[in-house]
Amino acid sequence: MTRPGEPIGPLGDVGSAEMRDALHRMADWVADYRDGLPERRIVPVVAPGEVTAGLPASMPERGEPLADILRDLDDVVMPGVVHWGHPAFLGYFGSTSNGPALLGEIAAAALNVSAMTWRTSPAATELETVVLHWIQQLIGLPDAFMGIVYDTASVAVLHALAAARELAVGDVRKDGLIGRELPVLRVYASEQAHSSLDKAMIVLGLGEANVVRIATDALYRMDIVALRAAIAADIERGRRPMAVIATAGTTTSAAVDPLREIAAVCAEQGAWMHVDAAYGGAIGALPEGRALLQGMELADSVVVNPHKWLFVPLDFSTLYTRRPAVLRQLFSLVPEYLRGDAGTAGETIDYMDYGIQLGRRFRALKAWMVLRAFGASGIASRIREHCRLALHLAALVQGEPPFVLATPVSMGIVCFRCEPAGWSDAARDRLNEAVVAAVNASGTGYLTHSVLGGRTVQRIGFGNVLTTEEHLHQVWAQVVRESRRLVLAGPITEG
Repeated sequence: MTRPGEPIGPLGDVGSAEMRDALHRMADWVADYRDGLPERRIVPVVAPGEVTAGLPASMPERGEPLADILRDLDDVVMPGVVHWGHPAFLGYFGSTSNGPALLGEIAAAALNVSAMTWRTSPAATELETVVLHWIQQLIGLPDAFMGIVYDTASVAVLHALAAARELAVGDVRKDGLIGRELPVLRVYASEQAHSSLDKAMIVLGLGEANVVRIATDALYRMDIVALRAAIAADIERGRRPMAVIATAGTTTSAAVDPLREIAAVCAEQGAWMHVDAAYGGAIGALPEGRALLQGMELADSVVVNPHKWLFVPLDFSTLYTRRPAVLRQLFSLVPEYLRGDAGTAGETIDYMDYGIQLGRRFRALKAWMVLRAFGASGIASRIREHCRLALHLAALVQGEPPFVLATPVSMGIVCFRCEPAGWSDAARDRLNEAVVAAVNASGTGYLTHSVLGGRTVQRIGFGNVLTTEEHLHQVWAQVVRESRRLVLAGPITEG
C-alpha cells in the first residue's frame, strides 16, 4: 500500500518533447501516406488472425516509446488495412479524407471536449449549429428543419423512428410497449431501401417482420400504387401505418423515390415521412440537382451523410427534422450534475437532449474546416466532376459489348453487367460476381456487386476527391480484362 508522498511508479502519457517530435513524424507519415496512396495495393493479402498474431497477447506492463509504437503501425497494422482513400477504390460510397478534414480531426482529438451541452463546450455546440445550418442551406432544406449530428445514418433513422413511434402510440417513453393493448405498427420502404431500417425496428421493439418492403418500378423507385395497396391491406387488418421511409439515392443505384407522392400518402395516413438522403442529399448542392429532391422539404425527417459525398471523413451524419420537440420530449433526461446555468435557459441548445448519446465528439470541427476550405462552389464542382465521371463510365460500358448498363445512371453511381451470348442468367450472375472478386483481388481497383431486378450487377460509385479519369480508365480496363478471361473459360457452374 502506498503512503502519501511516496512515488507510485511511472505515470502514463509522454513528455512534451517526445510528443512534439512524434507529432512532426506523424505529420510526415500522413502526408507520405496520402502522396503514396496510388502506388499502394488496395486490398491487403492477409489471412484471418494474421494482424492479431503480430501483436502481443497482453498489453505491456510498462509503457513503450512512441517510436516503437509507430514502427508497429507500419509493420503490423498497415499490412492489414484496406485503403478506402485509394483513387481506384470505387466501391460502396467511397470518399477519401482531405487536408482540412485531417487538421480538424487532429484539433478535435487534442481538445477532446464532449459536446453534450452548451455549458460543457459552448464553441463545440455553437459550431455544430452553424455547420448544420450551412449544410441545410447548401442542399436546399428550408429553415423549418432543425439538425442534429449523429455518427451514422443507421443511428439517425433509429431516432427518427423512435419519434414516429412516440407519435403513433404515445407514452412509450414512460410506459414502454409491454402490457399495453397497442396496434401493430408498420413501416414501409422500397425493396431497395437500406437495411438500417430493419435494425432500427429490432432495437425499437417493433420487429423486423413489421418492415413492409414495397415493390419498385423499372427505375427501382418505390411504386406508389403498391405502397397504397400495402397500407390499405394493413389498415383492414387493424395494423397502423407508423412511417414511410423514402430513399433519395438508393445504395445500389442511387434511385430516388417519388418524394412528393410519398409525402401525400403520409399526410393522408398521419404517418411519419423519413427521407434517407444519406448519399443523395448532396446532389442538392447543385442547382440542377435539386429537381431530384423535390418533395424532400415535406418530410418529417431527413438524413444526409456529409461523410459520403460532402467530403467530410467518417463519421459525420446529420438528421434534420421538422419536429425536434418530439425528439427532445422523448430523449431529454437531465440529472442535476448536467443542468446548465439558469441565465442561459432558452438561449442555448443541449444536443444531448435529442438522442441516446451523452458523450458526443466535437465532430463539427472537421466539417467546419472542410466546408470553409472547399466552399460551396468547390463542393459543387467536385460533385459535378463525379457525375461527369459516372456518365463517362456509362459511355465506356455501352461501347464495350457484351457489357450493358443495368439501369440509367443516377448521380455518381453506375451499375452494369457483362452478358455474354448463350449464357443463362444464372451463369451471368456468377460471372459478374466473379469479375468483381477478381478485380478486387488484383489490388489495383475496387468495386462492389449488388442485385437489381433479381440479377447480379457490377457497381462503381464515385465520391473520392483523388479519383481522376485516368484512374477510372485503369479500373475499367481491369474489369474488361478479367471479364474476357472468365468468359473464355466458359460458363461458371454453381459451387
